[in-house]
Amino acid sequence: MNHTDFFHSAGLGMATGLALIVAIGAQNAFVLRQGIRGEHIVPVVAVCALSDAVLIAAGVLGTGALITAAPAAVVVLRYVGAAFLVTYGIMAARRALRPQSLTSEGPVNDAGAKRGLAAAVTTVLALTWLNPHVYLDIALLGSIASAQGAQLQWWFGAGAMLGSIVWFATLGFGARFLRGFFARPLSWRFLDGGISVTMVALGTGLVLGA
Repeated sequence: MNHTDFFHSAGLGMATGLALIVAIGAQNAFVLRQGIRGEHIVPVVAVCALSDAVLIAAGVLGTGALITAAPAAVVVLRYVGAAFLVTYGIMAARRALRPQSLTSEGPVNDAGAKRGLAAAVTTVLALTWLNPHVYLDIALLGSIASAQGAQLQWWFGAGAMLGSIVWFATLGFGARFLRGFFARPLSWRFLDGGISVTMVALGTGLVLGA
């Protein structure tokens, strides 16, 4: 075994991790919105990356096998997650009806209020940990990691963790380049409308077992 094997496993882990997280979903939509608003980007990105690191490590350690062996737990998470997603979707729909704008002082809505740090962190934690698909991803990552062998599985996991950090940092901090576009209330109407549809569709899909 040589250095090429280590880098190959790490690269495979990064590619696999990105393939699982780079998609239009509840967590990504929230991070994008926070990035555009310029609110609590560092803690939100850090929570997403740290959560993924914990989940990936759990998958490498074999927790994914335990999750697949306990389907009842996944069912409970499915309905709890669905309720949360639909609720958040309804909230996004209400924001779309009362679009905000970005000013030189920052993001404001009709009430001029900003989301608090605790609320932002709580929301992103819920969007991450109440998504049952995350636990299915753990099982998948765990199975691929175990196939790398004992000496390479943690290199695979490290690559997946790095991919997560790169993605969320890019999404959160890169969103600022869209701030000019979102200086108009109509742009926020489209964004929140899209988030609402995404959240409700994801929640409905969970209930239906999609």
